[in-house]
Amino acid sequence: MNAKLPFIAAHATEHAVRLMCRILSVSPSWFHAWRAATPERAARQAARDEMVARIRAIFAESRARYGAPRIHAELVAQGERIARKTVAKLMKRNDIRPQRRGRRVPRTTDSRHKLGIAPNLLARNFQVGTPDTVWLADISYVPTDEGWLYLAAVKDMATMEIVGWSMSDRLKGSLAIDAMRMALRNRRPPPGLICHSDRGVQYASGDYRRLLKAHGAPASMSGKGNCLDNAPMESFFGSLKTELVHGHGSRPAAKPRPPSSNTSPFSTIANAGTRASATERRSRPGST
Repeated sequence: MNAKLPFIAAHATEHAVRLMCRILSVSPSWFHAWRAATPERAARQAARDEMVARIRAIFAESRARYGAPRIHAELVAQGERIARKTVAKLMKRNDIRPQRRGRRVPRTTDSRHKLGIAPNLLARNFQVGTPDTVWLADISYVPTDEGWLYLAAVKDMATMEIVGWSMSDRLKGSLAIDAMRMALRNRRPPPGLICHSDRGVQYASGDYRRLLKAHGAPASMSGKGNCLDNAPMESFFGSLKTELVHGHGSRPAAKPRPPSSNTSPFSTIANAGTRASATERRSRPGST
């Protein structure tokens, strides 16, 4: 029906409007009201075009990462009164959408093994005041153009600093061991240090457990399938990827280096850990 009105308007100089309305089953009064509202429709279309341009600008500034909810929030912050559904509709009509990740996300925790499981000595007590008394260990991954790069890190719960790390292009048992060796060598903790991790096979392996035993460090493991038991490490990896990976496009894989190297692309982990330390200390109850 909407196509009939522009057709009548386009041929109004060639044929009688009333005749065309009768042939096309259109009310003449409806046609004249539609034509009288042409300037208003043009103004609305201009406003939509301007809004689409603003949406494209915000989308470009986000490096093509923002979806409708975050673009809507940015527009509201700029003082724009617009419904989120309207933003979503305009983005869909103009094919503005963030890219979807097509690669399968690797599983860094494989607890399907028959190795020994350590008790949960930490029990989510993340309030630690003395350095080198509680360490958290975990493994995450970083996407590169050449595949996944795996990163193991060890975090001191008192200082919130990353005291050991290791990376590899393969998810292997030595990844966790190398990170822990680096931390033990650098910090030389006294006996009794609690080393908490998930139940992954890398942390349940005999070599890793013997390393802890040799330094008088009892192992502690999270409950089955409970990532909250190792929440500070999950938070750290999330902050690390947000600051150093996401939004910076694809990149070649960094060549894995020995954990003793101080020139690795991931040497910035220490700085990220220091920033997290300040943030987490401020968020603790009673902190100033």
